[in-house]
Amino acid sequence: MSPRQTPTMYRETFRAPDGVPLAMERCGAPDAPVLLFAHGFGQTRQAWRGAATALARAGWQCVSFDARGHGESGRVAGGAYHLWQFIDDLRALAGAQPDPPVLVGASMGGLIGIAVAGDTTRPAAFSALALVDITPRWEAAGVARILAFMRAHPDGFTDYEHAAQAIAAYLPHRAGRSSETRLRKLLLRGADGRLRWHWDPALLDVVEHEGKAHQQALLEATGNIRIPTLLLSGAASDVVSERTVDEFMRLLPQAVHVRVAGATHMLAGDANDAFVAALGGFLGTLPRASTAAAY
Repeated sequence: MSPRQTPTMYRETFRAPDGVPLAMERCGAPDAPVLLFAHGFGQTRQAWRGAATALARAGWQCVSFDARGHGESGRVAGGAYHLWQFIDDLRALAGAQPDPPVLVGASMGGLIGIAVAGDTTRPAAFSALALVDITPRWEAAGVARILAFMRAHPDGFTDYEHAAQAIAAYLPHRAGRSSETRLRKLLLRGADGRLRWHWDPALLDVVEHEGKAHQQALLEATGNIRIPTLLLSGAASDVVSERTVDEFMRLLPQAVHVRVAGATHMLAGDANDAFVAALGGFLGTLPRASTAAAY
C-alpha cells in the first residue's frame, strides 16, 4: 500500500461467546499481520482511527472494536457486566484472527490484555503486547478523576456545544474544542432529546469495584507474560506514575518502556504521531514484522 493511500475501513460484526454483538472494523491488507486494538473505558474503536490508518499504510492489518456496552456494540441486559466477559470477548476476537495478533490495549483494554496474556492455562492468544498508559497497579486519584467526569452529567447535554464545553474542562491541555462531527460518534440522543455518552452507565460499577478486586490477579498475570511487551506511558499521566512503572518493570523486566512527552492518560489522543512512532518502532523488532514495514 502506498504511504499516501488511505486504507479502506471494513465494518463487521463479531459475536461474543455469549452472543453479544461487537461492532468492529478492519483496514489494511487482509493477508498482513494483525494488530488488534482494545480501547479504554468510555471510548470506542474511533480512538484508534488515526493510528490504525497510519499502521495499515505501513503494512499491518488493523482490527479495532467497540467493547460490549460501548459505542455500537451490544449491551448486557440488566447491566450485569463482569470483567470476565471482557476477557472472554478479547480472547475470542484474538482467536478469530489467522494468527495470534499483536494486542494494543489502552487503559481498560490493556488490563484485559494483561489478564489474557498472563493466563498460563491457555495457549498464547497474542504474539506481542503493547500497553498504552496502564499498569496492573494504578494511581487511585487518577482513576477517581476519570470516574468523576463520567458521572458528572447523568442527565446528558442539551446540545453538542454543551458536551464540548465539558470535554474542554476535563482536558484543558488540548487546544480547541471537539467538533460536532467527532461528538456525533460519542453521544447518543435519547427519547427526551438530550445527548448522552455512548456507553452503558452500568459499566461504572465494573470499573470501580471489579477492577480493584482483580488487582492482585493482574499483578500475578503480569509476571506470567512471556511475549514481547511494550509499555507506553504519558509523561503527564495521573493514572500511571514512576511508582507503578517501576513495579511493572520489576514484574516484567524484559518489557520495553517508553515515556511519551506531553501526553496524559489519553496518550494516543494527546500525541498520536509520537504514539504511532513509538509503537511502530516496537513492532519493527518483532519477528513477524518481516511481512510489514517498520513505521
